[in-house]
Amino acid sequence: MSDTPDGVAVRPYDPADAEAFWELKRGFELGIGEGTGGDDKRSKYEAKLTDDYRTRYLTWVERCSTDDPGCVVVAEATTDGETDELVGYAFVLPEEMTFIWDAAVLNEIFLAPAYRGTGVADELMQAVLDHARSQDLPLDRMVLDVDEANDRARAFYDRYGFDHWGELVARDL
Repeated sequence: MSDTPDGVAVRPYDPADAEAFWELKRGFELGIGEGTGGDDKRSKYEAKLTDDYRTRYLTWVERCSTDDPGCVVVAEATTDGETDELVGYAFVLPEEMTFIWDAAVLNEIFLAPAYRGTGVADELMQAVLDHARSQDLPLDRMVLDVDEANDRARAFYDRYGFDHWGELVARDL
């Protein structure tokens, strides 16, 4: 693990973060197809980013973070000595949802490209692992969905000891 750069702090999500958080969420969604599925995959994820989706998603994030404080964390950077900006986030599903997979579920982790490789992702991961350990889990494990073609993400999760467990399959409705 690397050291977190000076001026970057990981803290729980606050509803006042909503606008900046949404911009990071857009980066997450638009990055899903980047290098792992071509234009078709990217366009599908881009198409869902409507105003209605934004409203529903941010309402859900606020509800989750209110019901289970610490399940959503953000990385905040002081960029010019005065201005704070969100540069990443991680989201483990709230404890009430642990029965979905009988485990903690890492729903999303995202870091702005300029902060990748700086140790900030490690801080975000540590925060959600610590939070997951505080949850009353049916089984003491964390699961996540990662695209098999996303080599960077897979290498990151490998460093944290994530192993292949089952296979997620999907179909259109």
